[in-house]
Amino acid sequence: MEALALAIPNLTSDETPRGPEPRVLSYINDHPEPEPALSDRVWRSHVHIGAELGLLDFTGAARASGWGWYYLLDEAAQLEQALVQYALTAAARAGWRQVSPPSMVYGHIAAACGFQPRDGDAETTQIYSIAQDAEDASRGRPSLVLAGTAEIPLAGMYADTILDETALPRKRAAVSRCYRAEAGNRGAENKGLYRVHEFTKVELFAWTTPDPDEAQEIFDELVDLQTELLGSLGLHCRVLEMPAGDLGASAARKCDIEAFFPSRRDRNDGWGEVTSASICTDYQTRRLATRARIGGKVVYPWTINGTAMAVPRVLAAILENGWDENDKSVTIPPVLRPWMDGKEKIGPRQHVDE
Repeated sequence: MEALALAIPNLTSDETPRGPEPRVLSYINDHPEPEPALSDRVWRSHVHIGAELGLLDFTGAARASGWGWYYLLDEAAQLEQALVQYALTAAARAGWRQVSPPSMVYGHIAAACGFQPRDGDAETTQIYSIAQDAEDASRGRPSLVLAGTAEIPLAGMYADTILDETALPRKRAAVSRCYRAEAGNRGAENKGLYRVHEFTKVELFAWTTPDPDEAQEIFDELVDLQTELLGSLGLHCRVLEMPAGDLGASAARKCDIEAFFPSRRDRNDGWGEVTSASICTDYQTRRLATRARIGGKVVYPWTINGTAMAVPRVLAAILENGWDENDKSVTIPPVLRPWMDGKEKIGPRQHVDE
C-alpha cells in the first residue's frame, strides 16, 4: 500500500492547462531576429562560437569524463561566476537568504522530493547513485545519491522537524553543482551546453503556511525575480504555464521560462527552457515529515521552488544572442560586467597554453 501511495503524483492546480500544450503567459524583451538568415546558423551555435573564441572544450572533457561533460575556459569560466554572483545578489536583495548545501543526500530524501525513476528502468533514471560498501549496507545505513538540484538538500534541511509559525514563510537561495544522469537524452539537438551531466545552478526554495494565497504570493515573487534576471541579460524569452502532462510528481503547478536560441530554430522554433518554478503544496513536506505549528495545530507547510540561474543554458544563450558575425565577438550583458573586470566584449585572441 505504501509503495502504491508513493507512486501517486501531486494533485493538479486549476491554473494548469489540461492536455499537452503549454499556455503562453507573456514575453520578455523583443525578438532579436524577426527574419533570421539561415546562413549564420553555424556561427550562431554556442558550440561553434565557443570553439572559435577558445571558451569551451568538449573534446578534452570527452577524453577525461565522456559525453555530456565540458570545460569552461577563460571568459566562459568567468561568466559562470558572474552569473552566479548576479543571481545571488538579486535574490538577497529580494530577501532570499543564502545557503551552501551538500551535493550528496540520502536516496530516500531525493525520493521524498519526487526525484525518482519513472519506472525503475536504467534508461529513464536521472539520479546518480553512490556505490555503498558492504559494511555500510550491513549496518543498514541509507544509500547516498548526487543531488540533481539544490531543491533536494534544501527540502531535506527540515525533514522530521516542526517549524514555528513565526518562521514562515522561509525563503532560501542556494548555489550548487547539480548532477543529472540524462540517460536516453543524447542527440544533435542537445549537443553542447544545453543538456549536460554536471552544472552550476542557483536555486530558490521556500516554505509557506498551507495557505494557497500565501503560496501564490511567493510563487509570483519567484517568477518575477526570474523574469527580472533574464530580462536584464537582454535575452528574448517567453513565460509558459505548463500543462498537466509536463508536471513532475511533486508539482501542482509549474511555470517555465524559455529563451530564444538561434541555433535551435529547427527545434521548437528556437525556444529552450532556462528556468522553472513550481508549487508543490504539501507533497514534499508530508513525505519528509516537515511540519509547522500554526494556531495550536501541527500541519504540513507548502513548498515552492524555482531556478534563479541555470548557468550552462543561460551562458549558451548569451553566447548565441550576443554574437557579432562581423568582428567575431560576443557582447557581455552590461549587468554582468562588474564581475567581468568591466569587459564589454569577448573577442578572438591567440590562446597560448603554459
